[in-house]
Amino acid sequence: MAKKKDVHTTYSKETKMWQTLLEGQQKPLANSQTKETAKKKSITEAKKRKVEHVIHKKDGKIQDSDSYGNDPHPPKDKKH
Repeated sequence: MAKKKDVHTTYSKETKMWQTLLEGQQKPLANSQTKETAKKKSITEAKKRKVEHVIHKKDGKIQDSDSYGNDPHPPKDKKH
């Protein structure tokens, strides 16, 4: 079975726009003027595909990620 491709919110220096990008593809699913708009579009795609949503900073480093599918390594809540 093929691995599901995660959805990324990234910034394109070439277009100077935020993108909703499917892992492994060069053509974005959507372009947005703001990071918030791109994140909303990416979350919708990740939920539809039941995959991880990876949010990148403007410099390309990973800022955060959220799982919208069957996460094989879900976070464990810490009890205080």
